[in-house]
This record gives sequence, structure tokens and C-alpha cells, in this order.
Amino acid sequence: SMAAHALRAIGGDTLPLVMLDSDPAAAGSAAHVNLAMADGMRQVTEHLLALGHRRFLHLASAVDSWTFHTRAEALSTLLGPDTELRTVRSPLTPDGARTAMQAALAAPQGRPTAIVCDDDILAAGACKAARRLGLRVPEDLSVTGFDDLALATAVEPELTTVHLPAERVGEQGMAALLAVLEGTPWTAPDIPVTLVVRDSTGPAPTP
Repeated sequence: SMAAHALRAIGGDTLPLVMLDSDPAAAGSAAHVNLAMADGMRQVTEHLLALGHRRFLHLASAVDSWTFHTRAEALSTLLGPDTELRTVRSPLTPDGARTAMQAALAAPQGRPTAIVCDDDILAAGACKAARRLGLRVPEDLSVTGFDDLALATAVEPELTTVHLPAERVGEQGMAALLAVLEGTPWTAPDIPVTLVVRDSTGPAPTP
């Protein structure tokens, strides 16, 4: 995933390029292969709403990229007027996420019941913060990730997260590149993603 200025710097108008997980508008004439990121966030949000959660905290990556902007926009659009949403930004590291979450969760008043994380790495840090504050996951606080990295099943409790089919991205990216090299126009729908429900989410705690 690269920004539009990087495309211009390497001659994106003349080189055969395929952009992965990038803004289609910024890609210009380059072919692109994207995952259904907004739909992944929809699946997360609907799962948490069905569990009764109404106070959300978005632990957002501080990395300025299209994929994270898409996730944030989808989450804010999907939550209705009967919900609360606060956003906290964090470096894309477990320690950065833990520090950000400890500060955000320190005051019990208005504490969220669900933390929606942009990445499994951030979710792992959020779980560490909850544990240090004496909060139980998922009894007191539900936590979701994104990506379904190996880390998602290495932590306890295992993470509810959005599975991104990396091999499918590679396959479709190569198919797109071959089409570009042959001078064939490339179009394809976004690759579907799937919510994997594990033990880090549960019913919203009662007041």
C-alpha cells in the first residue's frame, strides 16, 4: 500500500503497476486490488451491537493510510444516534496501544464497553491495558481486532477479528499484473473478508 506521491515518484504513469490495499482514486491509471475493508468493519459493528454494546472506543492506528481511514469512516457511519463513539490514536505497537488504552480507560465514568481496534497488534495492547486496570475481557470490556494475524490466537482470550485472505490478495494481485503486462483492462470487485468470532467479545456488561 503506497501513497499517491510515491506512485508519481517512481513513474506510475508509465510502469506496469498494481496497487494493493490502496485508494482507487489516488491510484490513477494503475490497477488495484483491494479488500472489502468497510464491510469488515460493518461485520464487527453489527456483531457488537447485537451483543448490546452502545459505548464504543475506536483504537485507531496513527499510521496515515487509506485503509485505516476507510475503517474509521465505516465505523462512524454504522453507529447510530443511540451509541457513543470515542477515538484514540496509537502507534502500531502493543506497548503504544497499551499506554493509550490505560489512559483512556483510567476513569470509570463513561468507560466504553467495546474497543474496536484497527489491527490485532493494537487489540493485544488493549487487552494488556484492560488486565493492568483489573478489567476482564470480555466480561467488562469486549475487544476486537482486524487482520487475523497469528497473534490473534496467541493471546488470551483469543481475539475476535476480521480475517483478511492474504493469499487471495497475492493471487489476485498477480492476475492483475499479468493483465496489465498484456495490455488487458483490469477490473475486479473487492475481495470479501470474514469476521471470526472468538472469546474476546461478549455481551455488554449491565450497569
